[in-house]
Amino acid sequence: MLCPALAGSRTSNIFIYGKTGTGKTAVLKHVFDRFSSETQKLGRNARFVYVNCRLLGTEYRILAALATAFRVRVPFTGLATAEVFHRLTSALAKRPGTFVLGLDEIDALVKISGDNLLYELTRINESLPSSSVSLVGVSNDLMWKELLGPRVLSSLSEQELVFHPYSALELADILKQRAQHAFRPGVVSDSVVALCSALAASEHGDARRALDLLRVSGEVAERNQSDVVNEKHVRMAQGVIERGRVFEALTSLPLHSRMILASVLLLTRRGCDVTSGTVYSAYKDLCGLLNVEALTQRRVSGLISELDMMGVLATKLMSFGRYGRTKKLKLLVPVDDIASVLDSDEVLSPLLTHPPPDVRSRPPLNTPE
Repeated sequence: MLCPALAGSRTSNIFIYGKTGTGKTAVLKHVFDRFSSETQKLGRNARFVYVNCRLLGTEYRILAALATAFRVRVPFTGLATAEVFHRLTSALAKRPGTFVLGLDEIDALVKISGDNLLYELTRINESLPSSSVSLVGVSNDLMWKELLGPRVLSSLSEQELVFHPYSALELADILKQRAQHAFRPGVVSDSVVALCSALAASEHGDARRALDLLRVSGEVAERNQSDVVNEKHVRMAQGVIERGRVFEALTSLPLHSRMILASVLLLTRRGCDVTSGTVYSAYKDLCGLLNVEALTQRRVSGLISELDMMGVLATKLMSFGRYGRTKKLKLLVPVDDIASVLDSDEVLSPLLTHPPPDVRSRPPLNTPE
């Protein structure tokens, strides 16, 4: 797709899609490096510039990074965005050639700042008499172009490329190569690599997480004073990784958020109707047992929304007409994982072991949120 650049011709705009860990950024950087080397050998005037839109964050910083790549001095702050764009355009107009701009996580640019900069970049060739600019966008979000206005969509003229999740065989090749550098010979067998690859491929096909699994497996083997990594260590590492994410997120919650989570857990275990009303009633009971002043129902509703945003709970607003409305709650994290976290909580673990008898089988309390 970028081959015309080697001949000094303009390429089509290209957009690359795929889940996290499928190698989009690595491939883009590798191709840019290879093409830069080839154009130098061939004596072509072509430049390949990479920026990460999410890391840079703002239109100004993205434009400043692009301008700096073409040796245009731009202060860290203080100029209007239009002025930075003008300086970039003027620099490109003085340099005949083909320029390819790689915009990694391009969806972040549009979500944060809108599509104005993307529109200007797609129209920049109108101001370049002897040079051309093409874009290579990378995104995890297949639907990000729905955020674009019709004027931008009509200017893109893009080709699309989708990176599929890695298969077990592809992950095995990656892990074997990394294992040769990370472990001594004979420490990691082919069966261990195959298991790590199969587990990662069946769940997400993410090369980063497959590498994490292999790395943690080695750490588990080392802690167990084993000279080799075996399949048992891989299974243990899988549990460590999954529990580690949940444990870190939930143990860092404030006390009242942990109490709300404990209330949901108790109601779920008893098969009760888990709504914002019943959760608040159970929460108040726990506050009474712990001699803690209860928050208002409105504040508790806000904490429930925060747990929803974290992905711990799912909430659905239910209306009962003139009888009010309530939120229906459902745990998204496995009950056993939440229980293991709360069991390690010195304050709440006694209540989970011996919960109060009335927590909480009473009918749902439907009150306006």
